[in-house]
Amino acid sequence: MPLNRKIAYIDLTTGDIQTESIPLEVRKKFLGGRGLDAYLLYNHTQKGCDPLGSDNTLMISGGILTATCASATARTHIMAKSPLTGLLGSANMGGFFAPELAWAGFHHLVIKGKAKHPVYLYVHNGEIEIREARGIWGRSATEAQWAIREDLGDQEVKSCVCGPAGENLVRFACVMTGIKNSAGRTGMGCVMGSKNLKAVAARGTMDIKIARPAEALEYNKRFIDQIVSAKVNQTQGTLGTPFIWGATNSWGGVRCRNFQYNQCEYADDIEPERIDEICEETMGPYHMTGCFGCQVHCRAQYKIPDGPYAGRYDEGPEYTSLGAFGGETDTPRATTVLTGNHLVDQFGMDNLETGSLIAWAMELYELGIITAKETDGLDLRFGNDEAVIEMIERICYRKGWLADALADGGIAASEKIGKNSFDYLIQVKGMSNLHSDERATPGLALNIATASRGSDHLRSRPAIDLYHLPETVLRKIYSNPVPYDGPLSSEHTEYVGKPWQVFWQENCYMGVDCLGICKYHTTFLGATLPNFEDWSKVLYYNTGLQMTPEEIWMVARRCNMIERLFNLREGLTRDDLKKGDMLNHRYFDEPCRRGAVDVIGLKIDKEKFMRMVDELYEHKGLDKDGAPKPETLKELGLANEPSHLI
Repeated sequence: MPLNRKIAYIDLTTGDIQTESIPLEVRKKFLGGRGLDAYLLYNHTQKGCDPLGSDNTLMISGGILTATCASATARTHIMAKSPLTGLLGSANMGGFFAPELAWAGFHHLVIKGKAKHPVYLYVHNGEIEIREARGIWGRSATEAQWAIREDLGDQEVKSCVCGPAGENLVRFACVMTGIKNSAGRTGMGCVMGSKNLKAVAARGTMDIKIARPAEALEYNKRFIDQIVSAKVNQTQGTLGTPFIWGATNSWGGVRCRNFQYNQCEYADDIEPERIDEICEETMGPYHMTGCFGCQVHCRAQYKIPDGPYAGRYDEGPEYTSLGAFGGETDTPRATTVLTGNHLVDQFGMDNLETGSLIAWAMELYELGIITAKETDGLDLRFGNDEAVIEMIERICYRKGWLADALADGGIAASEKIGKNSFDYLIQVKGMSNLHSDERATPGLALNIATASRGSDHLRSRPAIDLYHLPETVLRKIYSNPVPYDGPLSSEHTEYVGKPWQVFWQENCYMGVDCLGICKYHTTFLGATLPNFEDWSKVLYYNTGLQMTPEEIWMVARRCNMIERLFNLREGLTRDDLKKGDMLNHRYFDEPCRRGAVDVIGLKIDKEKFMRMVDELYEHKGLDKDGAPKPETLKELGLANEPSHLI
């Protein structure tokens, strides 16, 4: 049964390994995946610990539905205190690792301490070994995975690894699995590197007994019909996620030249159709691939068509790479984007953070805040493709003063650079903003300002706000599973009703992260895709755990709140520009300069924005300062945390 998958506590300092069952009461409160990881982080990590110290606890997990008959249950979640932000560190990726971990008998790994030398963990059929990794240390993310398979003599082993960026303690280093799948943002690969943990490998042949297999299979057919019939997923299955960037750029919703413009001009070479052409030219017509149990197949396969890395194979690029190495740096050329995407995959480095910081440095360079002295002679002007590629490698290996500074993240770098460099840094809670520009979309601006791990499009983003859905449709979505009769607006430039939409999406996203389902299979980009009512049934059919949609909603609220408790404990303050729910001043002071007629000239009204934050806090049960009210903690069963239930 899925409920029989275990949790393991691993101390890399002592070599001690303990395995335990996960009590049913814990499952009912937190389900699994990200939600249970948040509980474990709050209970097993001491206040104020050094993110790169041995006391930081690293969680690696799959959702409660991972590897079952439910569709798209491939997500691996990784959590620790973030070395980038000093707050919640959390990352999620697809691929095939989490199902393999489940077949090996485990849903959650809790890793403490620091190994004396590089090691990797091998999880297999209920057993866990700490193995030698000195011969693997220094290898790229892909090379490391192949080396582990060779070491174990099993080509079916799945691994999640840190690349050279994690080893060099780049504070936004990723954890990688497969070629492309990355647990990005917040520096979880850096935490692995700080522990001398090169990888976690899994191989399992333990069956997962489905509670009601006939019903589970039949209901999953309905899931699949919903998913593959959605136009957004049909488009993704053809063009991949780049279509999102292409569509957003068309009306002026992307960041270009750091934050100077909101539309990338002359971008034909990185339009999704052009990327698709390159993939077909280099890999053939059937170049789309996907993760375990997925019918969408949103990820392309390609070879770099020309340049110094010509012929190198990779997957993607995701829409994030188009923004990171195309729009933000004003280098909208396919080769630059594909090469940048390839390098960060191999280095194990967050593409969004890397591209954003390079773009920030480019604006500082053109303003004269940094000079050729700080760049070690590199001409760091916008549009310089060679400089972008060079900076990616420099950051990974901390080559030169500027690259070493950027490797520590934007806030730390701004303190080293000085002058007024921080004013140009587009971040929330120390994490760079997505390459989107939210000045025309107040709901999305509220989302990035208040998301739990920093500026984030995968925690509470009401993306369907851009669809101009009729209010009746919005009402149906946002009143499920709890009633809501407050204001709603289908106009994305409005402020009214947006706090509830952000609050609802926050709980929706937490729900899927606890279950282990991909967000593309729920109400994220597709208004007709499954959510709470469907999850209640699929959870029961696969695991036997009976929970109403309202109970799953409460689980999501509870898990979001414990993330909030962690952040507050580590220093989150409402209006703090470095550790708070606040946007860079440019959102309020500088209007959009490009795009559709209803976008040009827009900026976020600060007074209205602050009122949105107040309203969101009310929905969440927080006081005006952003701390949970005592009655909220009691309602959610969190009044006695940390409770150490597990």
